[in-house]
Amino acid sequence: MERIPIDELAKRLLESLPAGVRTLQRDLETNFRAVLRANLARLDLVTRDEFDAQARVLERTRAKLEALEAQVAALESARGSGDTAG
Repeated sequence: MERIPIDELAKRLLESLPAGVRTLQRDLETNFRAVLRANLARLDLVTRDEFDAQARVLERTRAKLEALEAQVAALESARGSGDTAG
């Protein structure tokens, strides 16, 4: 999904209005921004930085899990070969 800043989105909305309405540009821009911010705030979204930080945490967790799975498999293999020799 393309990231579009709120100011750019407000500008695009304004440009889509008929020329006669554009005379109210400053008021409309302010109102568009306020409405967009209010509605986006209700969506319970995270920032890109927060998302990226959690993605890095998940990546490290997956790597640790894979290492632990390999350790368990090695221990089980060693235990299994010890049982047959004894």
